[in-house]
Amino acid sequence: MDDGTNDAWMMPPADDRPDDDFDASERPAARIAKKRARAAAPSVANDASGTNSTNSTNSTNSANSTHGAEKRPRAAPRSDFRVAEQPGFVLHSYPYRETSLIIDVFSRDHGRVALVAKGAKRPHSALRGVLQTFQPLGLSWSGKGEVRTLTTAEWVGGMLPLAGDALLCGFYVNELLVKFCAREDAHPALFNHYVLTLSRLAHDEPAVQVLRSFERVLLRETGYAMNLARTVMRQPVLPEGRYVFDPDRGVREASGDLPAPWPVIAGQTLIDMERDDYTNPQTAAQSKTLMRFLLNHYLGGTPLATRQILIDLQKL
Repeated sequence: MDDGTNDAWMMPPADDRPDDDFDASERPAARIAKKRARAAAPSVANDASGTNSTNSTNSTNSANSTHGAEKRPRAAPRSDFRVAEQPGFVLHSYPYRETSLIIDVFSRDHGRVALVAKGAKRPHSALRGVLQTFQPLGLSWSGKGEVRTLTTAEWVGGMLPLAGDALLCGFYVNELLVKFCAREDAHPALFNHYVLTLSRLAHDEPAVQVLRSFERVLLRETGYAMNLARTVMRQPVLPEGRYVFDPDRGVREASGDLPAPWPVIAGQTLIDMERDDYTNPQTAAQSKTLMRFLLNHYLGGTPLATRQILIDLQKL
């Protein structure tokens, strides 16, 4: 399906360093060092012909001094503290002081980052209409503290807006990212799947299929590997079998001595989930139960506000 997204924007470039990867304050010094080296060269040549031994000594000292200056450790380049035109999305924002916002963004190459958008609440601010959720942005920021400073934000476009139930599902996905992704922990594959998820929701694909697919990728990319095709005993899952998913070990055959909260899942459901196929009604129902159990376990019982809203609306 052609969802109108920009693949080049989604995939990281071969070399994503900013063009200004240098310390501008050191360039004049480098030029001065070169001039001193050129100025010292004739003196050294004259001294080599025996014109003046004293000048030779002074020229040599000058050359050594210049050489030593050129070998001084360089300061950290300013680009280490600046990021330019990074693809990203606003996950959440809240007021900061009278005219500013703190925004929680999910970026392709830097993961979740907290940024202060100075003056974003002012009536005529260029940022006021740009910092919207579910819209692809090109973000630039600077600083090296826990909260960086947003310098520019540009709307990239190319995606349909979310509305109705799709909008609620989008907020649910954003909440999962906030809960599971640590700050400044990059997940490019998860970022790309997030873009795909928003596009699928905007095109009114069944929410149960879109959300289950995203939840599985989220758990896999954040360290909770889920191999649903084999049991912990390395046996293939059989369609007619009955299984449970041990959150700490993986798929196990169902038995009477397992914890009661662990939902019993049909083998066919696990096989379908491994294939990312949720068209079977039984798979759709059981995968919802299984993922609800796993997310609750990995979050330590912390409730998800958006999930409860979706459950109340009988859409999840």
